[in-house]
Amino acid sequence: MAHSNTTGPDYYQRGNIQVWDFIRDQELNFHLGNAIKYICRAGHKGSRVEDLKKAIHYLQNELDNEVVPPAASTRVQEKFPGQQQYESSFTDYATDFDR
Repeated sequence: MAHSNTTGPDYYQRGNIQVWDFIRDQELNFHLGNAIKYICRAGHKGSRVEDLKKAIHYLQNELDNEVVPPAASTRVQEKFPGQQQYESSFTDYATDFDR
């Protein structure tokens, strides 16, 4: 695959491959692609914190719409250490992002 590292904003031209080339190469969907985009540009365009919040927003949307097979549903319900705290703080971020 040819890399098109000669066009686009400066904040996407760091490294050996443009972000959109990576997203396409990995066959990521809209939400995962946007999460990668915001992660890669965090701190290089505007606020690092805002870009990371946007990445979380897209990842949360992906998780919220993930279809979980019935046999696996019990594993999804298990909490990892600190997950409740993370979920409550994310709600604040998501609410701020939607404004």
